Amino acid sequence: MQNKFAPRKHVLALSIASLFASGSVYAQAAPPAEDIGATVVVTGTRVANRTALDTTAPVDIISAEQLKNAGNTEITQALSIALPSLNFPRPGLTDGTDTVRPATLRGLAPDQALVLVNSKRRHSSALVNVNGTVGRGSASVDMNTIPTAIVRTIEVLRDGASAQYGSDAISGVVNIRLRTDRSGGEANVTYGARITEYDVVADAPPAGANYGAAPKSRSLTDGQAATVSMWKGLPWGESGFVTIAAEYKDQKHTERSGYDMRAAYSKINGAFDPREATFNRFDTWYGEPEVKQTTLFANAANPLGNGVKLYGWASYQNRDAKSAANIRRAVQDQNVASIYPNGFIPFIVPNVEDFSATGGVNWTMGDWDMDASLGYGQNKMRFNLENTLNRSLGGASPTKFFAGGFTYDQLVLNVSGVRTVAMDSLSSPLNVAIGAEARREGYILKPGEPDSYRSGGLLLPSGAPTPPGSQGFPGFQPADASDTSRTAVGAFIDLEANLTKQLLASVAIRAEHYSDFGNNVAGKLAARYDFSPAFALRGSLQNGFRAPSPQQQGFAATSTVFISGVPYDLTTFKPSSPVAVALGAKPLDAEKSVNMSLGGVMRFGKTSLTVDAYRIKIKDRIVLSENLIEGTLPGIVKFLDARGFRSGGGRFFINGVDTTTDGVDVVLNMPFNADGAGRFDLTLAANANKTEVTKLPTAAALSSFNPAPVLFGRVNVLTFEKGTPKNKLSANLNWKLGQWGATARATRYGEAIAPGTTAALDFTLSAKTLVDLEARYAVSSKMNVAIGADNLFDVYPDAFPPALNTTGAAMFSNYSPFGRSGRFVYARASYSF
Repeated sequence: MQNKFAPRKHVLALSIASLFASGSVYAQAAPPAEDIGATVVVTGTRVANRTALDTTAPVDIISAEQLKNAGNTEITQALSIALPSLNFPRPGLTDGTDTVRPATLRGLAPDQALVLVNSKRRHSSALVNVNGTVGRGSASVDMNTIPTAIVRTIEVLRDGASAQYGSDAISGVVNIRLRTDRSGGEANVTYGARITEYDVVADAPPAGANYGAAPKSRSLTDGQAATVSMWKGLPWGESGFVTIAAEYKDQKHTERSGYDMRAAYSKINGAFDPREATFNRFDTWYGEPEVKQTTLFANAANPLGNGVKLYGWASYQNRDAKSAANIRRAVQDQNVASIYPNGFIPFIVPNVEDFSATGGVNWTMGDWDMDASLGYGQNKMRFNLENTLNRSLGGASPTKFFAGGFTYDQLVLNVSGVRTVAMDSLSSPLNVAIGAEARREGYILKPGEPDSYRSGGLLLPSGAPTPPGSQGFPGFQPADASDTSRTAVGAFIDLEANLTKQLLASVAIRAEHYSDFGNNVAGKLAARYDFSPAFALRGSLQNGFRAPSPQQQGFAATSTVFISGVPYDLTTFKPSSPVAVALGAKPLDAEKSVNMSLGGVMRFGKTSLTVDAYRIKIKDRIVLSENLIEGTLPGIVKFLDARGFRSGGGRFFINGVDTTTDGVDVVLNMPFNADGAGRFDLTLAANANKTEVTKLPTAAALSSFNPAPVLFGRVNVLTFEKGTPKNKLSANLNWKLGQWGATARATRYGEAIAPGTTAALDFTLSAKTLVDLEARYAVSSKMNVAIGADNLFDVYPDAFPPALNTTGAAMFSNYSPFGRSGRFVYARASYSF
């Protein structure tokens, strides 16, 4: 559906387009770790030369060195160990979410944090998470499309900022700032593997089984990962630069299966098949995916004279991944023995292609520092299936399929201006930023090849019809296809000044118009009072919003189920679908939030301590409903038949969940020199976080059902409330003496709950502490080597008891905040040039 700008809003936005403010592309190089509190930041403020400890809201700074000093080369993983308020669960057996994994900030949804690159909005992933994981229903930015080699610093604003930056900035803002080097460079090679052992929890074998008991533990070496990266600074003209970066990653999969005690083959004359004794019962490919990934990134700028500067950056990534669905044993009806006599594991093989390009110009116009830019980003995900079949086609089924895919793209135009105005009544000039932005977003979903979704009519051995489609991931059907777009225009004003010598205040207001759901206005008040150079209080009050994503509005997927021998479509419906409307769906509206924060900043020489408490109330959160099917809502098929729909029910995105999140962040930075023992930089940080669901959605269209249907059930409620750790603590110590250096890090993840369908099936994941250690040596002024281990002591999350893991496959919960892959041992060599 193509939408148009509202004429009056369009004229209003364009009339002030030349006065729109943005962050500068240019900034100083990252300081040594001990000076991090004095670093100039551009996130959360538009005042030049504002430092990290002088802002009205907490801003964390992660340097390129911190990103490098870890075995895992993913940006999101590095952030999760640097920031207690950010978590990066690593789910498995979750289709596309195995490949594009979301992160959460302050326990909120992955799409409620805004990601910027050089202060410009980054496009999101095309994938919307629809499986039972943390982040279900969200479509967020995949930060792992950005190589660490191109990063100078990452600034994380732990505060709502919708009035400053627009939609999505409810829980905070992540601003990735790129290198600006015109000379020098560095090449890195990192290689590591999972060298690990874990205890096996398994049920007893069936009576009469001839394959014995499960082993007590497993020792494995897998997940080998090699990353080769480099960056190089090149001159452009007399003072410009072109910084390029490239990265190649080759990662093997990990397998953390439980021991499958089920019979793999049909019995022969009542006895177990002899092949049961040799069948590999660690039969599920559950763990990290296989990944081959190539990334290119370039950042450039060049002053042209007379205050005019050109800048731009571009990126490209191609990611081929491979993960799996659950095994189909030979004995199962889903199998075709003539194709797979020993059963099969369906492999889901996505290809992700990501592209972005942004170009702009800075110039001066009177007293205004102006900026204009145009940016485009696209993320495309295509699903291929291997080692599988369409059971309804019988022995004629292919074993490979193209199951379809989707594309998200974003075009953003903004023009900005910042100036200061001298005012005698204030203790500092008034910093004024004002401007507008126009954005177009598109979403396309394409169906797969016919064999990936069609029915061949073959019956199951029981005589029942066979559900059609490729096993593990049925292809998207033509009816699921989507091609939608929307536009948004907005304008804002941002003011900041010292009202007195001690009192800093800021106010921001943003108005936006979306072509698909209407208008939104957000405002923010923030203040800081410095009682002395050593102590200050800061706080903010604001309302925010998050617009429904095109992915949430345009995603659909259909599978066919048979009820009493009659085929019905079971679908994730678009909210605009007539069937979804009959079930109670309505056009999606924006999520609304109110953020409050209060904190303190203390300085003791170079040591700093910040404590920031917050409350985030969100109204009408967009969620994916429960499955409204016969199993959960008897009579739904008859209800839809009476309205002319041949459907077995389904699910859809809906507003209506209200939540309140309370928490506190504490960060202590303490650099110190120990004479001949070297220099130490210590960071202690903690986050405590609690979310409560205060309202659930209802559907008047289903009022005839008694009891009323549950649109957002206990599993999803518990995921919001207890699916992420209730607290997280970290300690990071860096040491340097001459040619030697080391990093020691400990991260304690608090208790979380993996919810079950009933309270009796809820599983508590106890608190766990992971320790990382790395040692470094400078062979020469240009050559450095390092060895280390992430998760040195090989800690695993609590394993499910047999009663909660009846298949033996997924022994560990996807709700684990640190995954379940064990110790990673690595070596790294770096060469500067």
